[in-house]
Amino acid sequence: MNTAASQASRIHPLPVTAPIEARIEQAIRSAQTYLLGRQDPNGYWFAELIGDSTLESDVVMLMHFLGRVDENKQRRLLKFVLSQQNPDGGWSIYHGSPSDPNATLKAYFALRLAGYTDEDPRLQRARRRILELGGIEACNSYSKFYLALFGQYDWTKLPAMIPEIALLPPLRWGFNLYRISSWTRAIIVPMLIIYALRPRVEIPFSVRDLAVPFEPRSPKGLRKKLWHAIFRFADRLLGFYNRLDIKQVRDRAIRAAQAWMIERMMKPGGLAAIYPPMVNTIIALKALGYPPDSPEMRKALRDLEELQIADDGIMRVQPCFSALWDTAWAVNILARSGLARSDAVQRGADWLLSKQIFTGGDWQVNCPGVEPAAWAFEFDNPVYPDTDDTCTVLMALHFAGRQHEPGFAKAVRWLEAMQNPDGGWGAFDRNIDWKALENIPWADHNALLDPSTVDFTGRIIETFGYLGRTEADPVVSRAVQFLRRSQEPDGSWFGRWGVNYIYGTWQVLVGLRAVGVDMKADWVRRAADWLRSVQNADGGWGESCRSYDDPLFKGRGPSTPSQTAWGLMGLIAAGGTLDDAPVRRAVEHLLLTQRIVGGWDETEHTGTGFPRVFYLIYTLYRDYFPLLALQFVRETLRKSPNRPAGA
Repeated sequence: MNTAASQASRIHPLPVTAPIEARIEQAIRSAQTYLLGRQDPNGYWFAELIGDSTLESDVVMLMHFLGRVDENKQRRLLKFVLSQQNPDGGWSIYHGSPSDPNATLKAYFALRLAGYTDEDPRLQRARRRILELGGIEACNSYSKFYLALFGQYDWTKLPAMIPEIALLPPLRWGFNLYRISSWTRAIIVPMLIIYALRPRVEIPFSVRDLAVPFEPRSPKGLRKKLWHAIFRFADRLLGFYNRLDIKQVRDRAIRAAQAWMIERMMKPGGLAAIYPPMVNTIIALKALGYPPDSPEMRKALRDLEELQIADDGIMRVQPCFSALWDTAWAVNILARSGLARSDAVQRGADWLLSKQIFTGGDWQVNCPGVEPAAWAFEFDNPVYPDTDDTCTVLMALHFAGRQHEPGFAKAVRWLEAMQNPDGGWGAFDRNIDWKALENIPWADHNALLDPSTVDFTGRIIETFGYLGRTEADPVVSRAVQFLRRSQEPDGSWFGRWGVNYIYGTWQVLVGLRAVGVDMKADWVRRAADWLRSVQNADGGWGESCRSYDDPLFKGRGPSTPSQTAWGLMGLIAAGGTLDDAPVRRAVEHLLLTQRIVGGWDETEHTGTGFPRVFYLIYTLYRDYFPLLALQFVRETLRKSPNRPAGA
């Protein structure tokens, strides 16, 4: 890795007076060399995935719940937490955001558990900020749930999460575990157990005085108000049922939830291979009486510990691993940029093929009768493959010349089967879009469902376009119609999994171009016009996560390498060339901001976990997306602008 980086440092950028075509070639070679230097000897790419300080705060709380506090680890975790405190005393959920009540409460509570007192000026500021933000009642139900474990919130005030939910049959109508998103399913099943058993750890202080009166935001619109009232009434009924304590049914429900959880958490990667279910699994195992040395507890703790990164006296926690995702993009982009036959790309393709999942998963409940043949996001997550990783791997294999591998056609058929009735694709399941369920009181993490999204749909039809399909194909045609219906009035598209409208608009435009849609059509040109309208004065693009909360921030923010790359690729997909001023300015921005070693710098959160709740920094986005964008530009110099960009 260091050798490659030193090689990249010798590829010095040409002066700005040099022809721009030569400067682009030089920048591509430098970026390629830098990215090649990041490859693991086993063939994959893997970089840190960064969330926010709630992860580190949660680990501290978990250690105290278990009664097994590693003082050195706690000190390093809290050193990082304190480094993230805002001047106003609170903590943010993305770079530059206003202080968030959940992040601030969790940080404050973790510090108090570790022995910090309110005499500390940092905690004084934190406490004051929590109260200014609305106190405990301004936080979501998950934060209150964790407080209840320490006797700091009443279980009876929490939304009813009875374990009997685990007994409901997996029908395609009515409510059951398979009518909600896979990540929510994995998060709440352990919580159902915890809610029923209600474990409690005594602590020598109280934060109950932070529960000040707070008026939650009321739903807007008659339909939303009606559903909100219905589910609030249902919650009260479930609370009444819970107090009946029908032991025979309750015991059977706990056993069902326990069996569901154990079956999945013992798979490689842990339960759903993401942080929140991992933490909840450990708490549930403790509540169920599993000893520390049991195989289940040891594996659960090991899965969580693997996400922790020690770095220069501090410790950070990743929400999950992004290895397969990073590898798929790296192989894809390096292959497109002229290295398809290189050993590095072929070893990456081999590793991707070794990770294809041919076993069943939760997705089969809503998509039965389809042969498993997909990919997941992480190193290992066999129960939860997803459509986005699958199509991105297929793109990578296609450009690497590996489309004739036995599992390739099977994966294409799997993607086709996962298409929703509305023509789009969700992430992990088919047809998880019963919007009324968003009014469930414990659904305040803003991600209960897994509906069709334009970013996934755009990327999937892009993949199909590279495989020779056009708008005449019924699967593609339904997808294009979904994208047309989903377009915003100003021409942009919402980005569910990347920030935000720049991300969604880029991916849709590239997808439309790949399947032969008329890029001069008015509805397509409006999207390109929108991208041009939000380009920054420095030639780049940037968008704050705040755009999920406030439309005034739509397409607005400091320029970042990843978002500049997305905006640039969107314009090129819409027919832009280097002769167009917005395209040239964007290219100049990327060339001027490239580091001497070949990569770029980026500190903003440009990935989305749960809009308005949890955001991500993919630390390779800053490097491989600008390389892909420059390759798009190079292609416009080499062939007719009527050819699909990237084809």
